[in-house]
Amino acid sequence: MIFIDLTSLRCPVPLVKVKLALKSVSAGDSLHILLSDPGSRRDVPTFLKKQGHQVVTLHDDASQLGLLITKVDLSQG
Repeated sequence: MIFIDLTSLRCPVPLVKVKLALKSVSAGDSLHILLSDPGSRRDVPTFLKKQGHQVVTLHDDASQLGLLITKVDLSQG
């Protein structure tokens, strides 16, 4: 599992970094990410779910959103 703290970054940078991280891992691998920017907290999970990746909310409070993302093989349609 790869841990990425994106709390110091603002939208759209966290989404771009998550996309790049997903490209670097194999299907079935997981990313644990932390987000704090309101736009990213909304956009990143929405994008991941639309892409078909498994997304589990680890924690969601006023300061941070923690997500566990498991990459799905998108080529299997």
